[in-house]
Amino acid sequence: MNKMKMTYFHEEDILHLVISEEHESNSVEISPKITAELNSKGELFGIEILKASSFIRDSILETAQAKMLDLGAHVKK
Repeated sequence: MNKMKMTYFHEEDILHLVISEEHESNSVEISPKITAELNSKGELFGIEILKASSFIRDSILETAQAKMLDLGAHVKK
């Protein structure tokens, strides 16, 4: 397997992750902003994230908040 390649299209705010150099045969919408790209065997080879900056920001904030709540629960014990 080749190295993963990441491309960010600033003007469109799209993040494109490519796991391997394949030709897209199909795609599956995972959520309104995330599309999985599949090869002819139905294997994942790429992911496209629309409105990437807000998606990544929100994901980081949610993870940080969950960890802080978990840490706070352990400190209070």
